[in-house]
Amino acid sequence: MAPIGKSLVFAGIAIIVVGLALWGFSSVPYVGKLRGDIYLRRGNFTFYFPIATSILISIVATLFFSLMRR
Repeated sequence: MAPIGKSLVFAGIAIIVVGLALWGFSSVPYVGKLRGDIYLRRGNFTFYFPIATSILISIVATLFFSLMRR
């Protein structure tokens, strides 16, 4: 049971870190409003798909984890 407990603690810490990062990204001016993000508004329907933001975050995360691996 100890390995499962350690995994759950690690997962909880990871969720907290991701939550804090998302909370912090809301104050960055261009994150979520890049040119490649799709935003449609028709009456009372709104569709938002952040393609460019997702690609940018993926590149930054890939660089970060590749540097941490070395």
